[in-house]
Amino acid sequence: MSSYLSLLMFPVLMLFIFSGFPIAFSMILVATGFGIIQFGDVAAYQLLTKIEDTASNSILAAVPLFIFMGAMLERSGIAERLFEAIHMWTRRLPGGLGVGAIIMGTLFAASSGVVGATEAVIGMLAIPVMLKHHYNNSLISGTICASGSLGTAIPPSITVVVLGPVAGVSVGSLFSGLLIPGFLMAAMFLIYIIGVAYLKPAMAPRVEESEPEVSFQEKMRVTMIALLPTMLLIFTVLGTILMGLATPTEAAACGALGSVLLALAYRNLTRDVLWHAAIKTMNISAMILLIVMGGSMFAGVFFASGGMATVQSMLMDTGLSPWMILGLILFIAFVAGFVLDLISVVLIIIPVAMPIVRMLGFDEIWFCVAFLVVLQTSYLTPPLAPAIFYLRAITPPEITLKHMYWGVVPFIIAQLVVLALVLAFPSLALWLPDVMSGPSW
Repeated sequence: MSSYLSLLMFPVLMLFIFSGFPIAFSMILVATGFGIIQFGDVAAYQLLTKIEDTASNSILAAVPLFIFMGAMLERSGIAERLFEAIHMWTRRLPGGLGVGAIIMGTLFAASSGVVGATEAVIGMLAIPVMLKHHYNNSLISGTICASGSLGTAIPPSITVVVLGPVAGVSVGSLFSGLLIPGFLMAAMFLIYIIGVAYLKPAMAPRVEESEPEVSFQEKMRVTMIALLPTMLLIFTVLGTILMGLATPTEAAACGALGSVLLALAYRNLTRDVLWHAAIKTMNISAMILLIVMGGSMFAGVFFASGGMATVQSMLMDTGLSPWMILGLILFIAFVAGFVLDLISVVLIIIPVAMPIVRMLGFDEIWFCVAFLVVLQTSYLTPPLAPAIFYLRAITPPEITLKHMYWGVVPFIIAQLVVLALVLAFPSLALWLPDVMSGPSW
């Protein structure tokens, strides 16, 4: 009976969340309440053990370091220099401003891993320029949302740093497994923007030729100043992880120091920049790590009360094929992504899903990559898309919610195509981890 009682934890959790209670405290309260009901005083020891496990997890130390790195890149003016350098090379292409925004999103995602920060920075830089050149409002909206969402699919990603320990999968292997699908997604975004600009020039007018052309030497100079240091930062973080030279935490520490040194080199390192980056890091880190702790407590009570065995037996009794069960898990993750932040979806679904995935014989790295692509798709999908809420906060009034809803549709389709390719061709997610012989941490 207690195993079936544990299934009530999920509807009670949703009731708390929908009533406006913070997600972290909702998971902690539900875990505590159901733990006491089922185990009495012993629940206190079990919950304290989960708190200690979270606090002692060295991988999670990478979370505040990555957040600090993203905050420094955002506050120190590095992003503006990078956008200027990319814009000089792409502005004459069909849809050049949109192309530049996607490239900027790819580079920023590969150097910070913070989704919301990426979208906000790119939006503030690109939207005024795109409006000035009379880009279609829906195309602007979709491009900015899509470029910002790449922070989930291109490592290093905060979501992956949290997902790895929860799923019992190497973070390094997940980073390498995400690389090809992530860049494939960015390439599809670029193809769509260039195609639309070529077929419907009114949606993305080219920059007027009357604007002064920048000499090749000047382009190279600006690129060397803006792009090379950023690429070095990306290699310091991502390259060292993929080659097994550093753990995610060590690489994140190097990246955080690198972002400070970049700000110093660009003469943007001030007390105000450091203070705001530190405050933002503290606020976001506290929120994420409290959610991680609540998720660990919630999953611990659910497992201990036999909820996992009950879910497995219920799924097996349905007579569904392994692929249908996998599809059901991914669909639940997609729907959950409408109403919950990405970290919460990971902490609620992954502890239940991973034992089932292993039991069905699917590769766990491949599943986690597909799961992350699904999360990124839900991040863009109306009506409750977090990407659209981020965009709403930085757009002028002439860009409406209707523009945003229609604008993200082609990019959602591109993400679904990538998901289908990952599911149909597992080597897209598994080839690079095999080649890199993913490190065991």
